[in-house]
Amino acid sequence: MFETVIYEVKGAVAWITLNRPDKLNAFTAALNKDVASAVRAAAKDREVRCIVITGAGRAFCSGQDLGDVDETTDYGDVLRNCYNPMVMEIEKCEKPIIAAVNGVAAGAGMSLALACDFRILSEKASFVQAFIHVGLVPDAGNLYYLPKLVGHAKALELAVLGEKVSAGECLTLGLATKVVSPESFAEETGAFADRIAAMPTKAISLIKRNLKASWESGIGDFLERDAQSQRIASLTEDHKEGVMAFLQKRKPEFKGK
Repeated sequence: MFETVIYEVKGAVAWITLNRPDKLNAFTAALNKDVASAVRAAAKDREVRCIVITGAGRAFCSGQDLGDVDETTDYGDVLRNCYNPMVMEIEKCEKPIIAAVNGVAAGAGMSLALACDFRILSEKASFVQAFIHVGLVPDAGNLYYLPKLVGHAKALELAVLGEKVSAGECLTLGLATKVVSPESFAEETGAFADRIAAMPTKAISLIKRNLKASWESGIGDFLERDAQSQRIASLTEDHKEGVMAFLQKRKPEFKGK
């Protein structure tokens, strides 16, 4: 089905594994396309309620494969044709997406992680804004997401200095949801994904929509969005189950409906 990623559905979780370990999962046009297609497939699968993106081997993603470009390459076209469609598939996906960062996430690999909703990092993981070291600008949505996570000043510092940010520093900065040991990384990532997948899926999608809209909405428009979203959520089976479970003093069993 895919050339450069492994796609697996385990329970209600779709696992997308970047599978170029010998190249530290560096991006090629094929990998960009496969990630976009895999996210699209997971988004359309009604049984999938959470998505995990991770890397095979010792890296999450080292950025662009420089062997795939040369002095004649139009980087603008590469972004428009390869990276931007991939990022937009992630951006428009209403299901929660977890970046399971098992090792280095450099350049566009960091951009990929930033585009996700949650970031679980191994203690061996790190983020590197590698662009500045080759005279380039962070791309693939990097500077769209980064300041929303760490603020303008810190985003500028990370982008201009290009220094490696350890997993522990990522946690302090708010770039990581959780940092776990390499030995328990797979187990804890799976447990976190299962936890998210067991939550009321429609409510999560509405939360994602509203948070994105908050950056561009006035308070009046946003309050109306609140009302519309809450009406939609209140009509779901998960809401009814949540109320019933509360009244019956038991744990709710959400179905994502």
